[in-house]
Amino acid sequence: MDYSEHIACVPGVCGGQAVVRGTRVTLRTVLAYLADGATADEVVEQYPSLTTEDVRAVIAFAAASAEEDLPVLQPVGASR
Repeated sequence: MDYSEHIACVPGVCGGQAVVRGTRVTLRTVLAYLADGATADEVVEQYPSLTTEDVRAVIAFAAASAEEDLPVLQPVGASR
C-alpha cells in the first residue's frame, strides 16, 4: 500500500505531527484507538472525515516504521 497518499506532515497543522491527509486527525490518535481494540469501522465512525482505506494506510505506515525501530528483545528464558 502506498500510504504516502493518505498521510501528511503539514507545518502549522497539529504541531507538524503526521496526520491523515486533509484532516487534523493524527496517526497517533488512530493508532491509540486501534490499540484500545477499536476496529477500522469504529475509528471511521468516530472520525467521519476518515475512510477505512485511511485507517489501513496508518497501520501500513506504522508497520513500515516498526521494521526499522523495533527494539532488540531477549529470547524467552534468556539471562538478562
